[in-house]
Amino acid sequence: MAHASPPILWPTMALALLIFTVWFVLLRRRFTHIAANPPTAKTFADGESVARYFHPVERPAHNLANLFEMPVLYFALVPLLMLTGHASASQIVLAWIFVALRALHSVVHIGPNAVRLRARLYIASCAVLAAMWLGFAIGLLIHAGTGA
Repeated sequence: MAHASPPILWPTMALALLIFTVWFVLLRRRFTHIAANPPTAKTFADGESVARYFHPVERPAHNLANLFEMPVLYFALVPLLMLTGHASASQIVLAWIFVALRALHSVVHIGPNAVRLRARLYIASCAVLAAMWLGFAIGLLIHAGTGA
């Protein structure tokens, strides 16, 4: 018998898609850069040389690294929400908002890199993620208090 996928998995899949998309953009930009600027052995002699070489195409790499910082807390929370039965409609809405803010952050970071807007999107996404964790904690406390 087939089971319906829990709705909390859809924003999670969207976040995974975002990560793979940024990774693809990174590869495309790096390969284009390598083709236009063939590296030498000296290019990869040390970390500083590599950083200088890839500097013109570094933003996708920085954004990809950023997608493995705070989103780790999101990816940790989703199974907990599912296991405890706390993947409520409000958590799903917050999850979609979190993913949308992360997607906008990636677009701004990789694109125009408007630092103030990027910072606002980042802070807003972190606030939404904190609200998700707070909601989860409150749900656990309420559940523990009712003895259910």
